[in-house]
Amino acid sequence: MRVDWRRSASYAGGMRWDALFNDMESQLAEADRLALDAEVGERTRAEMVGLRLEDRLRAVLGCRIGVHLLCGESAAGELTHVGADALVLDEDRHQVLVPYAAAARYVGLGRHVRPESSAVRRALGLAHSLRALARDRAEVTVTIDGGAGRLTGVIDRVGGDYIDLAVVSPGEARRTHSVGQVSVIPFTALAMIRAPKAGSV
Repeated sequence: MRVDWRRSASYAGGMRWDALFNDMESQLAEADRLALDAEVGERTRAEMVGLRLEDRLRAVLGCRIGVHLLCGESAAGELTHVGADALVLDEDRHQVLVPYAAAARYVGLGRHVRPESSAVRRALGLAHSLRALARDRAEVTVTIDGGAGRLTGVIDRVGGDYIDLAVVSPGEARRTHSVGQVSVIPFTALAMIRAPKAGSV
């Protein structure tokens, strides 16, 4: 049998080019995949930079979480409110207001986030919550940061960055004659404020 070497060489050359083109295409596809992975990673990092703690907290509203404070104390309960700079936990008989600045770590947060779409809700800060307590004339127990202990009383006034707490004996109504002292407490010193739930006293 006679072999046509010219045809065979041409066929072999075609095979080499096919292999070369296939190899180039796979390299380009791999380069595209790597570029896409890098872009996705960069976008994910950029999105993470924009996430805030309250977005993580808002994603677990209605769930039970724990908060360990810088002062060494802790609180645990159902997360019922996430504000601009403080949260509220429901315990069995009390509600606990915790400023974010007083927290050392949180337990029970998932990996999900839920940004706040309402500009009004985003603007509700610590002062708004404290003014609500002052309006209710609720007896509160204030834990002060830095190991300064606890004070029980009624919030008389809320300033821009402080509260006036009329200190009374636990269970005693706020009356002029029952006030032992009025303490002015900066927001930065507030570690935790515990107030009885409505109807629990």
